[in-house]
Amino acid sequence: MTLSFVRSASADAGERARAETAGGVAAFGRTMVAFVLTAVLVSGQLYVVIPLLHDMATGWGASAGALTWLVTAFGIGYGVGFLVFGPLSDRFGRRRLLMLGLPLAAVATALVALSPSPEVAFVLRAVQGVVVAMFPPAGMAYLVERIEPRRRVVAIAAVTSAFLASAVLLQVAAQVLVEVIGWRGLFGLSAAGFALAALGLRAVMLPDLPSAGTGSLLSVYRSVPGLLFDRVLLLRYVATIVLMVGFVAVYTGLQIYGMATPRELLLLRAGGLPSIVLVPLLMPWLGRVSATTRAVSLLFAGAVALAVVGWTAAAALGLVLLLAVYVASITGGLPSLNEAVSARAGRARGTALALFSFALAVGGSIGPQVAAAFGGFGPLMYGLAIAMVLAAVAVLASTLPRRPAPHGH
Repeated sequence: MTLSFVRSASADAGERARAETAGGVAAFGRTMVAFVLTAVLVSGQLYVVIPLLHDMATGWGASAGALTWLVTAFGIGYGVGFLVFGPLSDRFGRRRLLMLGLPLAAVATALVALSPSPEVAFVLRAVQGVVVAMFPPAGMAYLVERIEPRRRVVAIAAVTSAFLASAVLLQVAAQVLVEVIGWRGLFGLSAAGFALAALGLRAVMLPDLPSAGTGSLLSVYRSVPGLLFDRVLLLRYVATIVLMVGFVAVYTGLQIYGMATPRELLLLRAGGLPSIVLVPLLMPWLGRVSATTRAVSLLFAGAVALAVVGWTAAAALGLVLLLAVYVASITGGLPSLNEAVSARAGRARGTALALFSFALAVGGSIGPQVAAAFGGFGPLMYGLAIAMVLAAVAVLASTLPRRPAPHGH
């Protein structure tokens, strides 16, 4: 397996050379505007239903609790879609896949708006999750390939931050707009957003690089086991899951353990937005440090912030500031892990980043259950702090060379 990654690294160098001759590097400013806005729209579809549950339940005569499956159905489809489309983007090209995926996302989202019953909506939300999942692996792989190297860290951090910011932005937007256009109107608006995103990305994306892929369609998935069970990547994927579990579990814990009123909870969530905006701006300086060193340092910083929250039972301004530090560690840690995974994967970058995105989806799905399992906010903070320390150790271990096998084995 080590030899295969050496070959991948050599091929990756050749790929970068082809990028220079196949249209050069992407225009940074307009590319980032299009990708960041699309990332907010894509990832936000997981969260946009939450403020709509009451209105949807009233319209269908169902319980809001039962309709939480609309979130789960999307999440399942989203995770499956990563595994399907990441390898396909390696074979068929990032741009080609997105020009198919975003119009399909517009259609699927519009159909959710027309759902006559919860049962139909569950199915359509799963379909929506699958087609929307074309964007993260293909889009992130495109940025790695087409953004000039000195700006690549900033680009990845900005899009990763957009994925995180969507949790706040789309819920706030839905909470405000549902009173004006209703929940069906909100899905119709999202469908229009996907159509505009398709036009925007079509305008800014460079042509796909020549593909070296051959063989059957199923052959594009042959790299999945090798990537998934590579020791280095596996440790980094585990750390990714831990980061996302914590991000979701912290805010779930604030709500289910009565640590804040709904208005205060909204302020606590919004309090993380400055960190989400600031960290990408600092990436030109943070990018001078290796991706794995950045990830380890930020994981430790997040662990300290959570431990202090648990120890002091911080409230009000203290809690806002400590959570801002924690969110900054997540905002910087995820793109650092993304970069470390991409560097390891070589030509199988799209597949490796699909697995990275799948790890994010797994972490986000587990987070609420983890929050509920601890029975209190303080124990939850300590538990997540310990998990982040272990994740930091895992990333550190991924940088160590494998010990040679003893003679005779």
